[in-house]
Amino acid sequence: MNLVWQRFTLSSLPLKEYLATSYVHRSVVGMLSSWRQTSVFIQWGDPIAAALLCLVYALAPFSSSTLVGLLLVACAGFWLLLTLSEQATTNVSSVTPIHLLVLLYWGIAAVATALSPVKKAALNDLATLSLYLLLFVLCARVLRSPRLRSAIIILYLHVSLIVSVYGLRQWFFGATALATWVDPESPLSKTTRVYSYLGNPNLLAGYLLPAVIFSLVAIFVWQSWLKKALALTMFIVNTACLILTFSRGGWIGLVVAILAAMALLVYWKSVEMPPFWRTWSLPIVLGGLIGVLLLGVIFVEPVRLRVLSIFVDRQDSSNNFRRNVWDAVFEMIRDRPIFGIGPGHNSFNKVYPLYQHPRYTALSAYSIILEVAVETGFVGLACFLWLIIVTFNTAFMQMARLRQLRNVEGFWLIGAIAILLGMLAHGTVDTVWYRPEVNTLWWLIVALIASYWTPLAQNQTNSTNSQLAPN
Repeated sequence: MNLVWQRFTLSSLPLKEYLATSYVHRSVVGMLSSWRQTSVFIQWGDPIAAALLCLVYALAPFSSSTLVGLLLVACAGFWLLLTLSEQATTNVSSVTPIHLLVLLYWGIAAVATALSPVKKAALNDLATLSLYLLLFVLCARVLRSPRLRSAIIILYLHVSLIVSVYGLRQWFFGATALATWVDPESPLSKTTRVYSYLGNPNLLAGYLLPAVIFSLVAIFVWQSWLKKALALTMFIVNTACLILTFSRGGWIGLVVAILAAMALLVYWKSVEMPPFWRTWSLPIVLGGLIGVLLLGVIFVEPVRLRVLSIFVDRQDSSNNFRRNVWDAVFEMIRDRPIFGIGPGHNSFNKVYPLYQHPRYTALSAYSIILEVAVETGFVGLACFLWLIIVTFNTAFMQMARLRQLRNVEGFWLIGAIAILLGMLAHGTVDTVWYRPEVNTLWWLIVALIASYWTPLAQNQTNSTNSQLAPN
């Protein structure tokens, strides 16, 4: 059974040996290697790539999608330049099972584009998807450096702190709702929902979720007390701002992510605990967190009303809207179940009006799973779920390796696992995941996990060496 799982998750795939003998890989990678030897510019390739990524994550919450798209084009072009100019033997070590499944998903999306009933719209969206996937590839390359990895995470945390502070200012001084974000008949219809610079509270919640978890694990990664105090401040401010978005999907994602992060932190620290706490610390921590959540729901009226609205089905206007959209999406999937209608919201906007219920226009399926299924069919959905499983498996394997080595870099993996779980939970009932501010973060987290990857045989060797090393 273990062997089957290893093959399913590609853990034992001999990527290095395969790529070393691949004619296509050797022919393409390294075409410009002779130029690299004499170019001062390209020898600083990884720091320059990191600077481009910093521009993406520094400007994403404040700028238009057009500017972010131009930066993604720059990132894609620079990755291509780096790949063509480096030695093929160097590039081999940077390819992981996650890369292979990302490439497979892109291939399925390309087939869905070719078979799409709205090919022109699907082709435009395939180009957009390609830019996001190339961003992942560049991130995975750059984040292999612990110094650059730390710099990019720190930048994102500081930018998110600015976003959160402005969101809290809106809460205290008021902010005009830019759309009907709460059921007009709800007692919360006059409640301020903060949206900061992003213009939408659900989008802000999706953007801040990684910041909450990264700031939590930064308390354990950063060594000085001053830095730990900064991380704690970031955690409190980001969490408060996310809560004040009153985004139900964001709250679901936050609860899932916090519970996952705390469970993994207890697992990490359990080797240092006495027997009693090793057994009971996890139930105590998770039980305490769930108890605090229940007390909040019981005694804080706005929270109680917002949470209970999740369970009233069509009696809430937002729930009713999603239900009608999902009914139409199910019909779209039924008619094109294999490869879907083609990737992207342009394709969706062309096809959805043929199925929509009167007065229920929508720009997306309001669910990541349904969106993937309607865009690329069940073939694309199966590949996407496979990618998720392989990503989590890789993260758990590398976290266990770093835990044995007592390497604090493993805390970033704990954060990455919790963030992906939270974003998937949020994405079950919303599609802010497809907005540039959130989508760029998703691929950053997946790339962070990929950057830690080592072959299974090397993992086992490192584990043996750590066990044999003297204490």
